[in-house]
Amino acid sequence: MKIFSAQTNYNLPIYDYHLVWATLILLGSGLVMVYSSSIDIAASSKALNFNSYHYLLRQSIYILIGFIFGYIAFLVPLYFWQKIAPILFIFGLILLVLVLVPGIGKEVNGSRRWISLVIINFQPSELVKLFTIMYASDYVLRKSKQMRTIVKGFLPMLGIIVLTGFLLLLEPDFGAFTVITVIAMGLLFLGGLTYKIFFSLLFFAPISIYYLITLQPYRLERIIGFLDPWEDPLGRSYQLTHSLMAFGRGEFFGSGLGASVEKLQYLPEAHTDFILAVIGEEFGLLGVSIIIILFAFIVVRMFGIAKESIQNKKPFSALMSQGIGLWFGIQGIINMGVNLGLFPTKGLTLPLLSFGGTSILINMIAIAIVLKIDFENRRNMRGQFY
Repeated sequence: MKIFSAQTNYNLPIYDYHLVWATLILLGSGLVMVYSSSIDIAASSKALNFNSYHYLLRQSIYILIGFIFGYIAFLVPLYFWQKIAPILFIFGLILLVLVLVPGIGKEVNGSRRWISLVIINFQPSELVKLFTIMYASDYVLRKSKQMRTIVKGFLPMLGIIVLTGFLLLLEPDFGAFTVITVIAMGLLFLGGLTYKIFFSLLFFAPISIYYLITLQPYRLERIIGFLDPWEDPLGRSYQLTHSLMAFGRGEFFGSGLGASVEKLQYLPEAHTDFILAVIGEEFGLLGVSIIIILFAFIVVRMFGIAKESIQNKKPFSALMSQGIGLWFGIQGIINMGVNLGLFPTKGLTLPLLSFGGTSILINMIAIAIVLKIDFENRRNMRGQFY
């Protein structure tokens, strides 16, 4: 759909209906699949009072809260986010420090990634992803004349990324570290970072990744299990092998909604990190393909909105939309790749689909910001400037 023309278009819709519907379909599909994949584990849990609807109800509440906060975020003009971006990023770093403090941070499965808010567990790293996009977008614009230099343009942002990564690795949360690093580097590249510096980073990246993997034995075990999952299917590769069996059982059209066997407490984290495997088992290649197409459409549309912002001479809005597109794209690719055995196992949710209060809330706020960017673009096309 071509939005921009030489003349003002008064018949233009006030927002992108296609992006809204794609998001709603993913949210609705996620709600159904969270219930389907969690019903057995919830019904058999004494801690949850054997309530089979536990995760469905909580996910529904999270989505409702997400709509409320998303609407509030939609009301905020983009220049305000740019103005407070450094403050929000500092606040995010403070949260990453607090999560490491005993008594404040909550440890689950050996990782200290959550802050208990009594009713829900809040995961600061999800919020930091959004704040990183805001800060990096503002940084690129403030340093626009120095972005082609190493000392004044690149190194300050690299130092900030290293600090953020250090805090995330202390939790540890290697998945969030990877996503945030890709987002920041991607925005620097889109903002004018020279090819020489960018390709130098690509050269040194494998060395850094190798060091981080060998630094912790459990990461090395995951790599070994990923390379040959069937060597130890009951040990280090247990989760991956059951994910692959779920996809294999689903074949082309799936076994039917609710008919998954792997969700019967065989596949760990079926309602969070491995929800795509349950989709593959119950809806087959067809269902997985639809999910991938919807994600691809959302990401492509975000970059399309960014292009429209550039035409409207709104560079911060353009970088924000690109950053959110990078976030959804890279996290979606990693999660899907892990489920399909293309990447080593990482604790990353599938945006808009997986169970999780903080992730769903922040995902919906991010979508609302993109819709606000699109809304402002369309107002400009009508001659209704802020």
